[in-house]
Amino acid sequence: MRTAAIRTSLVNMLTAAFSLSGRVALVTGGGSGIGAGIAAVLAEAGAKVVIADRDEAGARREVAKLSDSGHTVASVTIDLANESSITHCCADVISRYGTPWVVVNNAGVHDREALLEATAAEWDRIIAINARGPFLIIREIGRAMVAAGGGGRIVNIASTSVRSPMVIGLASYASSKGALVTLSQTSAFELVPYGITVNTVLPGGVATPGAIAARGPAVSGPARRPPPLGMCEPRDIGAAVLFFASPAARFVTNQVLAVDAGSSLT
Repeated sequence: MRTAAIRTSLVNMLTAAFSLSGRVALVTGGGSGIGAGIAAVLAEAGAKVVIADRDEAGARREVAKLSDSGHTVASVTIDLANESSITHCCADVISRYGTPWVVVNNAGVHDREALLEATAAEWDRIIAINARGPFLIIREIGRAMVAAGGGGRIVNIASTSVRSPMVIGLASYASSKGALVTLSQTSAFELVPYGITVNTVLPGGVATPGAIAARGPAVSGPARRPPPLGMCEPRDIGAAVLFFASPAARFVTNQVLAVDAGSSLT
């Protein structure tokens, strides 16, 4: 009996440490791929998840799927390349669902251009979506978090490409994700007085619709090698996000965690 009681107590402690019950979580790009995996993991942890995506149909599909499993999920439309769309979306989320406790800046574009053939227009487009968009979301939701006075969690999804070139054509993409890593650092510094933590996850190879459909030259380089542990699934990235978002990580900020299935070893 005593062993069973101890086991139950430990389970309850672990559940509480990773529970997001009653918390609102905003996940950009949650209509497919990594974002959908993140949204599912956070919903299963008890969060009220709001999926923000340009793909309205994809977002609705994920909402229906998670709602059918008994989770509280909603969706809003956002265009990360458009500042007014971002400000309107953030205000709408706050008005309808309350200030998010968790913000996950996941949405991004993966299109590639070989460096010597790259254009300034494509550079500007990728930087706008992958770096400026998250900056604007952090600004808007960060203001609301500060005003609410209850702290919060911001998790930015960058890429292992910031540590080493893996594919030809990632000058714009890797630079945008490098900017996101630095944005995490400066945001963590400025928001720590308000009890808001900011951390970064670096996914390695994840076979997602967005990555598969990305425009650009044929994939070449180290990324063609299979990771030692196999390809990651979207939920593997979601698990890392859950840690940073959970009560268990209340003293963790300005940290970077790579989920790359051992790619860094090769």
